[in-house]
Amino acid sequence: METTTKAIKVEKSKTSKIHDVDFDNLSFGSIYTDHMLVCNFVNGSWQTPEVIPYQPLTLEPSAKIFHYGQSIFEGMKAYKDEAGDTWLFRPLENHKRLNKSAKRLAIPELPESYFIDGLITLLQTDSDWIPQTPGSSLYIRPFMLASGTGFHASPADEYKFIIACAPSGSYFSGKVKVLIEEKYSRSANGGVGFAKAGGNYAGQFYPTQLAIEKGYNQVIWTDDNNHEFIEEAGAMNIFIRINNTLITGPTSDRILDGITRKSILDIAKDEGITTEVRKIKVNEVVDAAKDGTLKEMFGAGTAAVISPISTFGHKETDYDLPELSESYAALLKKRITDIQYNRAEDKFGWRFKV
Repeated sequence: METTTKAIKVEKSKTSKIHDVDFDNLSFGSIYTDHMLVCNFVNGSWQTPEVIPYQPLTLEPSAKIFHYGQSIFEGMKAYKDEAGDTWLFRPLENHKRLNKSAKRLAIPELPESYFIDGLITLLQTDSDWIPQTPGSSLYIRPFMLASGTGFHASPADEYKFIIACAPSGSYFSGKVKVLIEEKYSRSANGGVGFAKAGGNYAGQFYPTQLAIEKGYNQVIWTDDNNHEFIEEAGAMNIFIRINNTLITGPTSDRILDGITRKSILDIAKDEGITTEVRKIKVNEVVDAAKDGTLKEMFGAGTAAVISPISTFGHKETDYDLPELSESYAALLKKRITDIQYNRAEDKFGWRFKV
């Protein structure tokens, strides 16, 4: 993997918060490490990244992020194995997707070496923050925002790329109950649904809150036209098992090309599981639930890895999924996490040592 020849400056924090952290009882994404990476885009180019103490940002009220929403992010994890070595999972895919999102939001693309070298330097600086408690990891949040100023509706001329990290436990505990959305849409054709834009998630909060008030945990998003097809599960890609076939929707302008999603497809094929990437009608899922051929539904993403769905609601009716002793969700989660934590062979070449 190519790396930059530019030295990344590291300014160490004078004090550490690590001794106040209970690593055996971590919530998700609410405690932050001692350092962060910052890289500024000014005068038409990205400057050399720097690792500095974790701290607040200072932005002008006229910074365009506040007015026109030029903001994108990624989600990653770092893992420590039993020997204490640190691993990343497919980091180049995150860099590619970050730049894909950047291009769609008219943000300057970031050089690969800045992303990878900056991330490695940050992880080496905060290595003690990477937990070894089973099921825990260091959640990594790379993001970009428009820091340039002006009230004119146009792209900014200055940006910040930042990576902040949080030692975290599980994202979801247990199975989730979801509601198939019939009114609101996550994204539309020609829009920014395929990008990890902050506004995509802001637009999800209200419909999700309405579902929570009805007793559900999350929303299953459907297409923006007729709400006829299943698209995503909350902030995750969705997989549906009918009989012994594992189905997920194709990526598009509306659906995020999830790294966990594509990894699950490869592992499933390696396990001999029949997979289909195609549009899935809501009525097909409801009919399968009624006739007993619907075996599993689960969300897939970096934060939760795989989150099994126990119940889905549609048109005022709830459908419970069966309890399986040998589920695809459990099998696939074990395969992918064993690779991530360096507990098994990585025949795909996804694991990257820091």
